[in-house]
Amino acid sequence: MELQNTVKEALNALYHHPDDAVRMQADRWLQDFQHTIDAWQVADNLLHDSTSNLETLIFCSQTLRSKVQRDFEELPCEAFRPLRDSLNNLLKKFHKGPHRVRTQISIAVAALAVHVPAEDWGDGGIVNWLRDEMNSHPEYVPGFLELLTVLPEEVTNYKIAARPERRRQFEKELSSQMEVALNILTACLNVNEVREQVLEAFASWLRLRNGLPGLMLASHPLVHTALSGLTSELLSEASVNVVSELIHLTAAASSGGVAVQMPLIQVIVPHVMNLKSQLRDPSKDEEDVKAIARLFADMGDSYVELIATGSDESMLIVHALLGVASHPEFDIASMTFNFWHNLQVNLTRRDSYASLPNEATIEAERNRRLHIFRSAYENLVSLVSFRVQYPHDYQDLSHEDLKEFKHTRFAVADVLIDAASVLGGDTTLKILYVKLMEAVACCTNGEQSQWRPAEAALFCIHAISNYVSVDEAEVMPSIMALLPKLPQQPELLQTVCLTIGAYSKWLDAASSGLSILPHVIDILLSGMGTSEDSAAAAALAFRHLCDDCRRKLCGCLDGLFHVYHRAVSGEFKVSADDSLHLVEALSVVITELPPDHAKKALEALCLPVVTHLQGIISQGPEVVEKKHARDLTVHIDRIAYIFRYVNHPEAVADAIQRLWSIFKAIFDLRAWDMRTMESLCRACKYAVRTSKRFMGITIGVMLEEIQGLYIQHHQPCFLYLSSEVIKIFGSDLSCSTYLKNLIEVLFKQTTCLLPNIKEFTARPDIADDCFLLASRCIRYCPQLFIPSDVFPSLVDCSLVGITVQHREASKSILGFLTDIFDLSQSHMDKQYVSIRDSVIVPRGPCIARILLASLTGALPSSRLETVAYALLALTRAYRVKALEWAKNGISLIPSTAVTEVECTRFLQALSDAALGTDINALMVPIEELSDVCRRNRTVQEIVQGALRPLELNLVPVSQ
Repeated sequence: MELQNTVKEALNALYHHPDDAVRMQADRWLQDFQHTIDAWQVADNLLHDSTSNLETLIFCSQTLRSKVQRDFEELPCEAFRPLRDSLNNLLKKFHKGPHRVRTQISIAVAALAVHVPAEDWGDGGIVNWLRDEMNSHPEYVPGFLELLTVLPEEVTNYKIAARPERRRQFEKELSSQMEVALNILTACLNVNEVREQVLEAFASWLRLRNGLPGLMLASHPLVHTALSGLTSELLSEASVNVVSELIHLTAAASSGGVAVQMPLIQVIVPHVMNLKSQLRDPSKDEEDVKAIARLFADMGDSYVELIATGSDESMLIVHALLGVASHPEFDIASMTFNFWHNLQVNLTRRDSYASLPNEATIEAERNRRLHIFRSAYENLVSLVSFRVQYPHDYQDLSHEDLKEFKHTRFAVADVLIDAASVLGGDTTLKILYVKLMEAVACCTNGEQSQWRPAEAALFCIHAISNYVSVDEAEVMPSIMALLPKLPQQPELLQTVCLTIGAYSKWLDAASSGLSILPHVIDILLSGMGTSEDSAAAAALAFRHLCDDCRRKLCGCLDGLFHVYHRAVSGEFKVSADDSLHLVEALSVVITELPPDHAKKALEALCLPVVTHLQGIISQGPEVVEKKHARDLTVHIDRIAYIFRYVNHPEAVADAIQRLWSIFKAIFDLRAWDMRTMESLCRACKYAVRTSKRFMGITIGVMLEEIQGLYIQHHQPCFLYLSSEVIKIFGSDLSCSTYLKNLIEVLFKQTTCLLPNIKEFTARPDIADDCFLLASRCIRYCPQLFIPSDVFPSLVDCSLVGITVQHREASKSILGFLTDIFDLSQSHMDKQYVSIRDSVIVPRGPCIARILLASLTGALPSSRLETVAYALLALTRAYRVKALEWAKNGISLIPSTAVTEVECTRFLQALSDAALGTDINALMVPIEELSDVCRRNRTVQEIVQGALRPLELNLVPVSQ
C-alpha cells in the first residue's frame, strides 16, 4: 500500500507540481519504477482500485502493458493464469472506457498471447477463449472487440520480447483461427452500435494476408457490409479501411495474387468505380473525398500489372485516376503519383515482357502498350504542370510552408519524368513548350506580375532535361532564343539559369550552340548579380556549361577568367561555397588545353587565391593565428578544387611545389585548428591524387610535416591525408623508407591516444581515420605494414574500440578486422598470412567473444550486418578454430537468455560460412540470435555481463 501511495504522489507531482525540477524528478522515479518487479502488482492493484483517478489509470495501464510486452519472463510460470484472469477482469471493467485505458489493457492481453502458446493458454487458444468470453458476457462486447482488433497487430510488434520462433508460431496460430475470428465479427454485425468497430477489427485481421480464398470473401457478409458502407450517406471510415485492405490482400503474393483473387476483385472494383462521381461532388466533405481517392490509388497501385495490359476495363481505372490527379487539392491529386510511376516502370522495363517468346514480339507489345497509354500521360502532363506555380503570397510563406511547396515541385518533377519516360522527352517538351508560350504571352510588355506561369513552365522543362535528345531541333532553339527576353524577376531568373545548366549538353551538340553561348552566359551574369538564390543557380549552371561545352569555350578563356575574377572578388552575389562551381568550371576548361597553355592558365587561376593567402601570411604569425578559420579556408578550398579538376598532373605538381611554402606556413601556424587543417589536407589530397608520381620531393616534405604535426596536435585529417598517400605511393619501392616511417609513427601515436573505450568515445574521428588508414595499408602496402611492430598493437587497439558507439568509427574498425581476416583470399605472399596468423590466433577467442557481444547488444542492431560480416570472415579464415572460439564464447551466455537450440542454429550458420555459403543465406539465424539477446533490457544486460566485451583477457568457462 505504501508503494501504491508513492506512485500516486509521484503522478500528482508529475502533472500538477509547479516546480520543473520536482516534475522531472517524479518522471525519473516513475520510469525507474516501471522497470521493477513490484510494478506488476502495484499497477494491477491501482487499476482494480475504484478510487484511482484517470492519470493513475492511464499510467498503470501503460505500465502493465509494457511489463507484459518486455518483462513477462520475470514472472514464474504459475503466474500466467492469474495475470490473464486479472487482465480479463480489467477489460470488462473498462469496456465502456476510458478508451485509452481499455486500449492499453487490450494490447497487454494480446502481448500475453504472443508469449504464451495456444496449448498453454487453454480453451483452444486466445481466439476460441475470446469467442467463449463474448458468448458468456455479451455486455462486454466493445472491450472484447478492441482486443480482437489489436490481436493481429501484435504479430509485427517488436516491442514484445518474444523469441523469433514463438513469434512465427503465434502468426500461424492466428492464421489458423481466422475463420473463428471472422465468425465472431459476423455475429457482432447485428449490433448496430459496434458495426464500425467490427469493420475495424476485420481490417486488422485482413492485414495478416493469410491467403483467404477470394471466392469465399467475395460472398462474405463482412465484405458486403464494408462495400455497402461506401455508398451510405455518411461515408464509413471503417468501410474504407476494410476495402483498402481487401484491395491489398488481392494483390499480395501470400494470398495467391491477382489470378487467385479474381472473384473478389470483380466484386470490389465496380463498387469503387461507382464512387468516381463523388470526387467532384461539392457537397462531399474533404476527408470523404480523400478516402475515396485513396481507394482509387490503392486499386491503381495494387493492380498496376493488370492495368498495364491496356484492356478496356483497365483504362476505366486509368481515367478514374486521371480524375483524382485533376483534383484541385494537391494532397488528393498526389495520391496517384505512385501509380503513374509504377505504371511507367511496368510499361518501359524489359522484364515486364519476360514471358514473351522473342525480341520482335516484345518490341511489338511494348509499342502497343505505350501507344494505348500515350493520351493518359499527355493529359497527366497538363494536369500536374500548373501545380509548381509560385503562390501569389509566396514571400509571406512560413519556413514549413515553403518547404512543403518545394516538396510539391519535386513530386511534380518526378511525375513529369515518368511521363517523359513513356512519351519520350521530345514529345513531353513540346507539350510544355505550348504552356510556356501561353505563359510568355502574359508577361510581355513588362508585366512582371505575370511571371509565375512562365516560371512554372520553365521549371517543368528543366525537370525533363535528361530525357530530351541533344539533337532536338523543333523546340529547343526557340526556348533558348526566348530566355533573354524574359523579365529579370529573381525567381524566374533563377529557374532560367537552372534551365540553361540543365540543357548544357544540348548547347554543346546544337549547330547554333556557339552563337547562343554568349547570350546564355550574359543571362548567367545577370543571375549572379540579382539575388543569392539566382546567383547560386547561375554558378551551378556556369559549371555545367563549362563542363559540357569545354571544347567550345577553350577559345573564350579570357572572358571566363573575367567572370571568375569578378566572382571571387565579391562583385557578384555568389557565396563562397557557390564560387567553387566557378573554380571547377574554369578548371575543366583548362583541362582541355595543351600542357604548356594549361600550366599558364593554372597559374592564372591560382593567382587571386594565392594573393589573398600571401596577404594574410605577410601580416605575421600573431595575425595568422588569430584569423577566423573561414578567412583561410575559403581560399584553400578553391585551391583544392583547382587541384581536383585541372587534370594536368605535371602542372598541378608544379603548382603544389610552388605553393608549398604557403601551405607549410599555414600548417605550422594553424596546426591546432581542425577546420583549417581539414581544408589544407583536402587540398593536399587532391594534389596527390591528380599529380601522383609527378609530385617528386614535395611528397617527402609533406609527409614529414604532417608526421611531426600529428604527434603534437593529433588532427584526424593528417591520417586522412596519409591514407591518400598510401593509396597512390604504397606500392612504390622508392617511397618505402619514408612510408614505413610514416606508418609506424602515426600508428604508435594513435594507439597511445586510444588506450580504452572512453578515449575511443572521446576521439571517434581519430579512430575512424586511423583504421581506414590501416585498411589502406593492408591493400596497398602490406609489405610495410603487416611485418611491422605496430601491426599487433593496432589489432589490440581495434579490439578495445570495436564497441564504440560512433557509427563510422565502429564501421572502420570492423572493416579493418575484416580486411585482416580476408587476407588469405587475396594473392598475397604466404609470409603475410603466417604473420597475420601469429597475431590473430592467440587473440582468436577474444575476437570471437567481442564480435558475439557486438552482435547481441554491445552495438546497435543497425550495425548487425557489418559485425556479422566480420565474424563470418573470421570463420572463413580459421574454420574449425573459429567455430571453437565462437562455441566457447556463446557457452558463456546463460541458458535462461539463449536456448541450446538457438545456439546450435547460430553455430550451424557459422559452420556453413566456413564451407563458403553466401552470407545472405546465413543472416537469418544470426539476426535471430541478435533479436533473442536484445528482447528486453534484462536479457541484454545478462548477455553483455556474460560476454564482457571490454575485457580483453577474459578466459571462457563453459556453463
